[in-house]
Amino acid sequence: MDTKAAIFALMTVWGVGTCAAAPAMAQKTEPPAEESEAHEDNLLLNRVWVRQEGSDALPGAMHIFLADGTLVSDSCWETYRLSNWQQLSDTEIAWDEDGMTINADIASLTSDELVLTLKLVGGVEEQRFAPASVPYLCPDMQK
Repeated sequence: MDTKAAIFALMTVWGVGTCAAAPAMAQKTEPPAEESEAHEDNLLLNRVWVRQEGSDALPGAMHIFLADGTLVSDSCWETYRLSNWQQLSDTEIAWDEDGMTINADIASLTSDELVLTLKLVGGVEEQRFAPASVPYLCPDMQK
């Protein structure tokens, strides 16, 4: 192999190696317009909903229904949970909790209130939520 061919071969290998090692650049992609508009119109999505206290409820339970199908559940007394959820219709949602599907009807949904009617094994349970105020601080737990 002559010198020019050897140099060309080395440059080619180096060029391919350099290109292969170059980091990929992330590009921001926009969701389809109709999908984005549907998410903006859905008051349920991408908001922190804090459960309104009842006489038997511990304070600070909250749900965040993300547009990507992730449900973030948290409270002031236990660790957060990430679950899959889906909106089955305008008035019905479902999510997975400990391997069981929880079905719930959206009894009411406004910018100020979310009322869910959960269909549980032991019967039907109504839960009321309001948007979290910012800043939000968990109340002190009684000892």
